[in-house]
Amino acid sequence: MEVLIRNYKKEDAAILVDIINYNILNSTSLYDYHPRTLENQIAIFEDKLNKGFPIIVAVVENQVVGFGYYSEFRFREAYRFTVEHSVYVLNNFHGKGIGKLLMQRLIDLAKQQKLHTMIAVIDSENQNSINFHEQFGFKTVAVLRETGFKFNRWLHSQLMQLLLE
Repeated sequence: MEVLIRNYKKEDAAILVDIINYNILNSTSLYDYHPRTLENQIAIFEDKLNKGFPIIVAVVENQVVGFGYYSEFRFREAYRFTVEHSVYVLNNFHGKGIGKLLMQRLIDLAKQQKLHTMIAVIDSENQNSINFHEQFGFKTVAVLRETGFKFNRWLHSQLMQLLLE
């Protein structure tokens, strides 16, 4: 299976919002309650691109099967060398190495942009994501208890960090 990693195009937004909305409705990987509209997601992506942050997609046989991006971790000036990232892959493409290709490309792009650190904010129950990040050298630096409430229970946010330099 050949996987092409390329920059996001606006016409990718429909499949990406489908991936996001699946995760909103069926998992704790996003702490949102309500699905996003296509227009809302396009605006979110445009904001990231206008700030100079990358959005990349994975394509298999002309089908977008995953994506990743990073953007500001916090909005204060001193945080400008720290980014928070996200990587998502269509369910039927999990376990095929696509997430790894996206993550490695994001790390490479962050290094090219002379960023210092990447942060992952992961639901503490999502052991697959925690294991995934550990493969790239991310270390758990904190678990913030009861930071989210979804599916009628309190959720804990696990912060993982990768120093890029």
